[in-house]
Amino acid sequence: MNSGQNASSHPKSSPNLDLQDRNTFGFDASAELAYEITATDQISGIMQEIAEKQLTWRVLGGGSNVILPKVLPGATLLMNITGQQIITADASSTLIAVGGGVNWHEFVAWTLENDLPGLENLALIPGTVGAAPIQNIGAYGVEIGEYIDSVEAFDSKSHAFVTLTKDACQFAYRDSYFKKNPHHYIVTKVVFKIPKLWHARIHYADLAKQFSKNSSPSSEDVFLAVCKIRTHKLPDPKVIGNAGSFFQNPIVPNEQYETLLQKHPGLVSYPDAAGKRKLAAGWLIDQCGFKGRRMGDVGVYEKQALVLVNHGNGTAEDILGLAKCIQDKVRKEFGVSLDIEPNIL
Repeated sequence: MNSGQNASSHPKSSPNLDLQDRNTFGFDASAELAYEITATDQISGIMQEIAEKQLTWRVLGGGSNVILPKVLPGATLLMNITGQQIITADASSTLIAVGGGVNWHEFVAWTLENDLPGLENLALIPGTVGAAPIQNIGAYGVEIGEYIDSVEAFDSKSHAFVTLTKDACQFAYRDSYFKKNPHHYIVTKVVFKIPKLWHARIHYADLAKQFSKNSSPSSEDVFLAVCKIRTHKLPDPKVIGNAGSFFQNPIVPNEQYETLLQKHPGLVSYPDAAGKRKLAAGWLIDQCGFKGRRMGDVGVYEKQALVLVNHGNGTAEDILGLAKCIQDKVRKEFGVSLDIEPNIL
């Protein structure tokens, strides 16, 4: 993979950089100081400069899972390292190394074009490859942590590049070591392990419905079905600002689930890997009457209550105010806490 090692390692910074097109909510935001990273060998110099200036810092990829304030203070590192290649393949699996700045959906499409199925359930998730392990992105019964072999990153504490094994990443539902410790590592490359043995994973309700007459779809079929479902349910950020699913699906003990089910027979849920129940946050929000509701310039998407939207001139404060209203109502009605999925910067 070309990691741009021949690129200049001298850090170039841009003051007051407009970030409106680097966050899918489309918030009017800017970075006090921005550094574009296109090669790994730039990072050491950038981090040295940040340390000398004693600046706060964060990494920004596609901006699809963030809530940006009017001004991001300190330094913002724009992750734009590209490139992907198959590094090894044996009888059981294929290893693929991918730059942290590669567009996630384009990478998923590339795997299918190269006859490497497995990631098709994660099609059309916005953002970059580097952000995928941080959030442990997931959809339709698949989490990316299952397919990660290792992560290459710059360790801001030791000022050196390291390789983290899958176990070291501490993947959990929409969580990872990176998410819990946002200033430790800068993810530069992800190595994926794609098994040769493939079967369609279509047990989630929307996909099961889509393939009710076809019990053995191809990976391409699943990919196209996921794209169709997501396009129908989720608004295009280019048309209306949003960050996809705004709340995590809450996981509750079975006893609490049974009690809720008695009160609310229509409760939508799924079994959790740990033997608990994962409740559909969108259903809970919909039952509280928020779907399609608008508060000033922000609101809840009319087709999917899990998605909060910016109708034009909304701000981080507006969206968080709406989120709090939803959280309070869901807690009051169901006794369940909703956690915000996007990172609040």
